[in-house]
Amino acid sequence: MGLDVIKRIRYFDQSNGILFVKKKSGDKVELIFIRHGQGEHTLAIPNSLQEKNPSLTALGISQAKLLRKKFTLTDEDIVFISPIKRTLETTLIWTLQVDCRKIVSPFVSPRIFPFHPNGKTLPCDIIINLETIKKDYPNLEIDLNVPPDLWLGGINTMPDSDFNNIAQQFIANLKSLKKDKIFIVSHDGTITAYRQLISGRTLSRRDFPDETGWFQINVD
Repeated sequence: MGLDVIKRIRYFDQSNGILFVKKKSGDKVELIFIRHGQGEHTLAIPNSLQEKNPSLTALGISQAKLLRKKFTLTDEDIVFISPIKRTLETTLIWTLQVDCRKIVSPFVSPRIFPFHPNGKTLPCDIIINLETIKKDYPNLEIDLNVPPDLWLGGINTMPDSDFNNIAQQFIANLKSLKKDKIFIVSHDGTITAYRQLISGRTLSRRDFPDETGWFQINVD
């Protein structure tokens, strides 16, 4: 799906986090991007950013539990999850006792935003190895529509042009699921990068969602 496929309505309601986007064809799908709860890597910045595979804090766990009141899931729902411990934990806490599809995908793994040509992936943002995810999270699905190399480096430091191509592929994959609503548990930079691509608006770090903050994007 190229950029020419997307017809944009440049309207964004900052008060309720709703972005309306129109496409040339296809049924409407509601994408709800949710940031993970507070992670241990945020407690003593910048040193804590060097922590590998950080978990949620006690506050982060409480924030994830509150998502149950904000979004009531059913067994028919689909949740895509970044392959990072804090996003996986957020999702598992939120979806407890709900037998919905939970799909781990590097399409929504951490991304530096805005892109920096000399940016490097911090230890806290290194993707969990695919085999480790299969072993440690056997009840989660693996996204089978992912280029193999994406499991190695993710989308964190790739140039904007490459990210745009990857993101367009992901959106096309979501559309092919023929669902009215899809949830995505991801990261502040990643969520903002997707919002910028779809809306055509120039965003900044000031547009980052708070912990367990969310944005709804309606794509027609």
